[in-house]
Amino acid sequence: MSRAGLAVALLLLGQSVAAQEQPEDGAPLSAIDWLSRSVAPLPETPGAGTTEPPVADSAAAPQVSVQPLDANPPDAVGLVAPRISGLPRGLWSQSEQDQLAALIAAQKLDSLPAVEQLLRLLMIAETDPPRDADARGTLFLARIDRLLEMGALEPAAEMLAEAGPDEPERFRRWFDTALLTGEENRACRAMRNKPTIAPTMLARIFCLAREGDWQAAALTLNSARALGEITDLEDAMLSRFLDPDLYEGEPPLEAPERVTPLVYRLLEAVGEAMPASALPRAFSQADLRPTKAWRAQLEAAERLARHGAIEPARLIGIYTDRVPAASGGVWDRAKAVQALDTALRDNAADKVAAALPEAWEAMREARLEVPFAQHYGTDLAALDLEDDAADLVFEIGLLGPDYEAAAQARTPRDPREELLVALARGVPDDARPETDPEEPIALAVLSGFTEAEPSQPLLDMIDEGRVGEVILRAISLIDEGQAGDTGALAEGLATLRMVGLEDQARRIALQSLLLGRHG
Repeated sequence: MSRAGLAVALLLLGQSVAAQEQPEDGAPLSAIDWLSRSVAPLPETPGAGTTEPPVADSAAAPQVSVQPLDANPPDAVGLVAPRISGLPRGLWSQSEQDQLAALIAAQKLDSLPAVEQLLRLLMIAETDPPRDADARGTLFLARIDRLLEMGALEPAAEMLAEAGPDEPERFRRWFDTALLTGEENRACRAMRNKPTIAPTMLARIFCLAREGDWQAAALTLNSARALGEITDLEDAMLSRFLDPDLYEGEPPLEAPERVTPLVYRLLEAVGEAMPASALPRAFSQADLRPTKAWRAQLEAAERLARHGAIEPARLIGIYTDRVPAASGGVWDRAKAVQALDTALRDNAADKVAAALPEAWEAMREARLEVPFAQHYGTDLAALDLEDDAADLVFEIGLLGPDYEAAAQARTPRDPREELLVALARGVPDDARPETDPEEPIALAVLSGFTEAEPSQPLLDMIDEGRVGEVILRAISLIDEGQAGDTGALAEGLATLRMVGLEDQARRIALQSLLLGRHG
């Protein structure tokens, strides 16, 4: 497909996805299917959908919802101000909310770390709402769902708290983040204290038990069972949860068809925990709790750090928390990182030179090069290392926070290094004559910084101020490029640079060349 054809296809993508994602009644669907049904739907307003006037069924004063006229819609909520993010406040303001939500939902979950970092920044940026934003907060929920899918529960929880989780759709997302991060008691208290939130039977019984009211939980379970308000599997889980001694020696429960955070925590409570590694990425956050075994914490931290869902320092902190008692796999990676970490703390250049190759190879095998470089790159660059160790420090530095400084300090030894240094310094023309024509990714990256331009549809969107939409489409182009369409990669990079994201474009270009995850 030509670049122009691909751009048109991307323009149509959002429309087709938006049409598929809207149910007949127009209510928004979640982009993810593992959210707990922790909140019951609100009862319909009497007379809704009819032409007859509503009839009062009580002499009591009706409950009235009050919202200030100047209240900001949830779409305006963000964690990073424009002066810090580098993104314009009008990022979404000239676009339509349904189109944006569809584009966000269509983004790949497994991409280059710099691409995932950019997408995460878009989700947490403080911006003006779309031009057709309403109280429902369609874009806000799409951003939250993307963060949840990425496993980035902490920023999602912060945004939900700032927006106010009083609305049912926001509350169920906040409730699930609390379940997966070990804050279930706080979530249950919030559910009890919010009269606007109507918990489902499963959530109500779980929370009654978590708050220590076992008798009320048992009575509620009996009532739910009699009224047919819970499934057989929910009944079995709750029964074992409330009185585990009665079921000692019984065969395991059948595997649930749909694992939600609430189901996950119930199964864990009855001794039938499911491996988080086999579930969506967000569930790995539950394995970071201190009550989990160290191996589970290590594997969860690696999975999340690989996609930027936790800070590199947290990964390194878990790697260095204890002494490995076994060998192979994650244990060998922990040993290698610990040896390097100790050498750096001792400021011993010879020990660092000896430990670095093994640690770097371990990180490459686990696809953790970028979080490793972000954590150790600056410290390694400060040491006076030589030969092979210096070559590794250069490569690590290009993947770290100070990639331009790493390039400035390096004298290129071959055409490949010339290209890397030129890209990192922002002067790719310096490397053009030496580029190997047998390296299509290198040529595409170089084109993205020299001759490539956004297609006309993207240029028109830029002129219309639909910057956020353009960035999302540029990310999709770059992902197409990683799958083999080098023309799309060049156009995606050129588009990011045209909207002022030079730093992000350089990071993506360097990672495209250094990480080798193509096709």
